[in-house]
This record gives sequence, C-alpha cells and structure tokens, in this order.
Amino acid sequence: MTFDSNLSITYIGTATTIIEIDGARFLTDPAFDNATTYDMGIAVLEKTLDPGLKIEQLPPIDAILLSHEDHPDNLDATGRTLLPGRRILTTMDGAKNLSLYPGVSGLKPWETIAIELGGKNFTITATPCEHMLGGEVIGFLLHTNSLGTGVNGLPNVIYFGGDTIYIKELEQIGEKYNVKSFICNLGVAYGPPDGKIHKEPYKITMSGKDAANLSKKIGADVIIPVHFEEWTHFQQGREALQKDFEEEGCLEKVVWLERGKTTKIF
Repeated sequence: MTFDSNLSITYIGTATTIIEIDGARFLTDPAFDNATTYDMGIAVLEKTLDPGLKIEQLPPIDAILLSHEDHPDNLDATGRTLLPGRRILTTMDGAKNLSLYPGVSGLKPWETIAIELGGKNFTITATPCEHMLGGEVIGFLLHTNSLGTGVNGLPNVIYFGGDTIYIKELEQIGEKYNVKSFICNLGVAYGPPDGKIHKEPYKITMSGKDAANLSKKIGADVIIPVHFEEWTHFQQGREALQKDFEEEGCLEKVVWLERGKTTKIF
C-alpha cells in the first residue's frame, strides 16, 4: 500500500510524549510531577525539571502506552490521575497492578492487539525489553493502514522502544517491519548492585551508540532520542548522545525534540 500518513511528536519530558498518527494521539509513559525527589528504597532519584506541558494543557488522548508502571520517571503520581477511563496498554504485571482501571490491557513481548482509536484501526505489538532486574517492561510497534507497507511487503511502523538496553532479540524488528521512526529511551541509567547477580552497577537503558547500532540493525529511517535529561541518574545528555550518533555515522537521521513543543516528523 502507498505510504500516506502523518506523524507528529510532542515532547513533554523524559519518556513522556504525545505520538500523533493521522489524528490519533498516544501518550507515552505519563510523568507529570514537578521537579522533586523519590526515595525508592534502593536508591533516591532526583528529577530536576518540571514537565514541558501540564496535564491541563494536553489535547484529547486516545490511548496510553505505558512501558512499565513501577518507576516514577515513567509513571508518577500526577501521571496516574490520567489513567481512569483511558485505554492503557502495558505489561502483564502492570495490568495486574492497575486492574482497578477497566481500560487496561496487558501485553506479552511480540503479542499484538487490534484497536480502533480516533476513527482508525491500529495494530499495536509489544516488543521485548531488558531493564531493571526482575521487572517487566515492553516497547510498542504502532501500525495503521495509512502507514502502509514497504517495497518488501512488510508493514511500516512507528517504534517506541521503552526502557531497555540493547538486546539481540530486538534485531527481529527489522526482519518483520519497516521502522519509519524509532523513539528511543536513552540516558545510560544504571541499576544498583544486588550483591548476587550484579555485584556492580549495571546498565538499564541504552547509550547513543547502542541506539545507533540498533537503528542500523532494524533499518530505522528516523531516530528520535528521549529519556536523557532532567534526572540526575542519567549519565548521558544531548551533547554526549550527539557525539555518539556522529561517530556511528547516523547523526543525519536524528531528530531532536523541543520540550513542550510539537515536531512534525513526516
């Protein structure tokens, strides 16, 4: 099918964005608390910036893509106020923990759900992630008819990666889909040692080099970095990411988003 679609992304902060495809709006990982600190028991997390948009400034939202619900940089107290009455797609554990909300659906990695949003039919496929030890996280592949297929006959998709390191299983995306845009959660965050499996801090999100290499493997047309600022536990900001992308020869594919603003991708 001929490609005939429009994609715009509004960057709110961390991994919170509005992905708008032909008028249907997906809100990713809703975190709307102002700058604050969170005592997680195993670590204290510090958020240094307020969100680029407040909840009352949001347009109508058709669905929430929640990569995981147990970390405040992906779902916080203010973000939770958006959940009642919404269509929410998240992990299987997340769906259990949010079972009071009738619109929540849990997806296993590579599981696909068909839903109608904004008058359009979408298929949404969960992707595997490896993040904090023992926690469930997923990413999302979004497809609708107007995105069409490539000359290879494979569906064109928008990929929101979720919090993950580079795992080889993700390379399968390029074998099954054409990735028009890859929204990648970066920052090089580290999990604390547990004294058993991990005796040292271990990486739980990708670096710029990781994202560049994965983008090459899956053939992403556009790379959209998020989840790299406003938290003190992130180890790589925009300057370091830009250097990584330049060294890996894919800087020309990168689109940087502006906080609180909407960027038209295509």
